[in-house]
Amino acid sequence: MKAFGKSSIRALGWSASALGLMVGSAAHAQDAAGENDDSSGGVDVIIVTAQKVEQNVQDVPIAVTALSGETLEAKGVDSIEDLSVVAPSVSFRKGTTSANSAIVMRGVGTITFSVAAEPSVSTVVDGIVLSRSGQAFMDLVDLERLEVLRGPQGTLFGKNASAGLVNVVSRGGTDSFEGEVKAEAYDDNEYRLRASLAGPLATDLSARVTGFYGTYDGNITNVYTGGKVNGYEHYGVRGILDYSGSIADVRFIADYFRANDDCCADVRGVSGGAVVDAELNLPDGSAQGEDQRYVNHNLVTQTKDKQWSLTLSGDIQLSDTHTLSVVTGYRNWFNEEIREGDFLPRPLTTAGELHDNGVVTTEQMSFEARIASDPTAPFFYQVGGFLWHSDNKQDFTRRDITCSTSTLPVDPVTGGRPCNLNDPVNTIYPTATSFSDVNSSNYALFGQATWNITEQLGLTGGLRYTWDDLSYTHIRAPGVNATTGLSATGPGVSGNPAGGTIAGGGNGTNVSRGSQKNDNISGKAVLTFKPTDDVMLYGSYTRGYKGPAYNVFFNHTAPNNAVPIDEETSDAFEVGLKSLFWDRKIQLNLAAFTVQYDGFQANNFVNLNGTIITNLTNAGTVKSEGFEADLVFAPVDGLTFNASAAYADARVKEFNPNPATNAPDARNGTQLPLAPKFSYTLGADYEADFGGFIGYFGTNYRHMSKQYSDLGEQGPIDAYGLLNASIGFSDPEDRYRITFHARNLLDDSYVLLNVGNGSRLQIPRDADRYFGVTARVRFD
Repeated sequence: MKAFGKSSIRALGWSASALGLMVGSAAHAQDAAGENDDSSGGVDVIIVTAQKVEQNVQDVPIAVTALSGETLEAKGVDSIEDLSVVAPSVSFRKGTTSANSAIVMRGVGTITFSVAAEPSVSTVVDGIVLSRSGQAFMDLVDLERLEVLRGPQGTLFGKNASAGLVNVVSRGGTDSFEGEVKAEAYDDNEYRLRASLAGPLATDLSARVTGFYGTYDGNITNVYTGGKVNGYEHYGVRGILDYSGSIADVRFIADYFRANDDCCADVRGVSGGAVVDAELNLPDGSAQGEDQRYVNHNLVTQTKDKQWSLTLSGDIQLSDTHTLSVVTGYRNWFNEEIREGDFLPRPLTTAGELHDNGVVTTEQMSFEARIASDPTAPFFYQVGGFLWHSDNKQDFTRRDITCSTSTLPVDPVTGGRPCNLNDPVNTIYPTATSFSDVNSSNYALFGQATWNITEQLGLTGGLRYTWDDLSYTHIRAPGVNATTGLSATGPGVSGNPAGGTIAGGGNGTNVSRGSQKNDNISGKAVLTFKPTDDVMLYGSYTRGYKGPAYNVFFNHTAPNNAVPIDEETSDAFEVGLKSLFWDRKIQLNLAAFTVQYDGFQANNFVNLNGTIITNLTNAGTVKSEGFEADLVFAPVDGLTFNASAAYADARVKEFNPNPATNAPDARNGTQLPLAPKFSYTLGADYEADFGGFIGYFGTNYRHMSKQYSDLGEQGPIDAYGLLNASIGFSDPEDRYRITFHARNLLDDSYVLLNVGNGSRLQIPRDADRYFGVTARVRFD
């Protein structure tokens, strides 16, 4: 941050910390769609669409975290990757590319590289269910609100919500003209700019357009190039048209998003032996664990994303009591992965080179129509139908360089003998290219009804019938030497064709095909009891469903990998309390749950020619049980304390993988990957009028307990805690605001992923303390 001066921003950041901590400790402030006007304070009302109709979150018998766009900005939540800052039940699996990343909720999520599998935690953006996890990892820009629905949500939201759902709602047009420009600058050359305009275009017609740009050098130094990696460049634009007439409300959204990231390089945290350590020549040595901030890679790992979408939705008043809601959309996603896979600067006789290049393209189309009766009536219902199709294609090439002997001498400095790239006899170039084409269709009919039997007692029931049609074609020839075309194998490159060898039970061709159809009935039953207007108790049973899959990836080989992966189902029982008391100054929500997943679709790691690859299987039965608590305390106007805690004991109950997949063992009772048992957030927010200007102070602390990266309790990730704080000032009308930020004030380093017991670590941006400043201007 040379332009702003590190010392100045650090000093202001420490001031933000001190002032923020003076006002208390507890986590996210749940801002509302409507505000409480009582000057004596009180918890704001939050309107959500967790059940696809607008309701006060306190009347929804689901464990929900709901936050406004402004709250997310204040807490530093810039993308879905940051959700654990405000929702302790959520954790995140960071891959080398967004296509290999995943959301985990209550300890359960699908972690896979297969293009024929879908997530267990669904992401819905403006009513459109996303096909792949990677589509969700884009910047959160100009949001109305974000809702995190914990537990199975299959009745109303579909098949890939067996563990939970994230619902994103964009901010729309306005009745009067308004605009906003926001600029941010942080340590290490991180800058972001966003601008939006909104206002009326004609009678009943309004619009909003938002553009954004962000760039960051990165937090890891690549000694091979001398530059930084694990940075990003993001930019995009979104336009929204809103029509609000006497009998219909219609919204049209078009957006475009680009990401060019040199992310995410795996760092080595343990010694690889004398030769490897000397070859890496890292400034602080190799065995630095989670404090390592250097790599030596002759290929920079990169992720390139391009995504655009069109969404049309509408609510049509059929009568005084019934509304027809329709949402349809098209999304197009392009993801390119350029990956350093050997993590060394050159190939040696003892360690070959492995470089990957993969492109995934996804096209999806969906349509949903739903009729809902008046949700304020004693008996209300909604029924609907859903159509969805996704076409996923992947081109993937792996290039190796190996040599068992070399005509070059041993390097006297490192002790390693490098391969001679000009020696075609001893140095070979194993390589292979695969092409995958996956088509998935989903059709559903669903309905849900609520009967408020008395003012205190209510009953809700719902059912969804789902039909899936999944097919794939995978083409890959055996590995060859790129210089001669003769058969060759190497790290992560097998000598088998996609169809498998005849000796191994395959058909001996380069093509593997498969298809399967499946239907399912999922549903829910909920009993609610409201002893007072501000207290609700509920108990629910929910049946979740996740559709069938195939293990389609680069080294896919029939018949083993062509075995159909069956559906994953979940049975969840939950009891909860939603309450407001002390004149609505305290909001306390509690939930206790137990969920069993049968046919759990798990990604298991296997060693192939010295390189770790993965196999997706129906791993057996797992169980997650625990509790969650959310507390909001607003004693006076402008002051809010928050605390959230989640305990989830997510474990393997019975591990029974198909033995043909060669999956490693995960003993019964072992903890699921990326499933910390205990996590919590604490924070406070304070807003006050200082006579001529308004001051804003905020602080939050997030703690995650120990967890593991992989099945079988492999790749331990130590517990960590992050303390953030901010201080801001604005004019009385909040037209001009400047905010200073301090992130990870305790400078507590941590990792997101640990593969190979420290040989590959993912180090996130906020594993180091840093500071920044935000300036925002609003006008009308």
